[in-house]
Amino acid sequence: MKDLSQMMQKVQEMQSRMSEAQDRLEEMTVTGQAGGGLVTVTLNGKGAMTDVTVDDSLLKPEEKEIVEDLVTAAHNDARGKVEQMVADQMKDVAGGLPLPPGFKMPF
Repeated sequence: MKDLSQMMQKVQEMQSRMSEAQDRLEEMTVTGQAGGGLVTVTLNGKGAMTDVTVDDSLLKPEEKEIVEDLVTAAHNDARGKVEQMVADQMKDVAGGLPLPPGFKMPF
């Protein structure tokens, strides 16, 4: 039984480290560009879009902010659907194993 207890402790430590790593990822950002910098998007380390910029030359200046907000919202909607799809697939892979709350797969 001692081995099982040690293994469970190691699993809990790993989960804690994974949670800390996910928190750090959420604070990191990356910026991508297209069209020679005419369009830029910024994502956090978890893939959530936090900003989008569209150069005025590509649209009517009075509609710029609306288009940027819509692009951000559409990206985040699609990302949420992908996350749900992955979660559903992982549920099938886990074969109904009771996983603890907050346990996210894939790692």
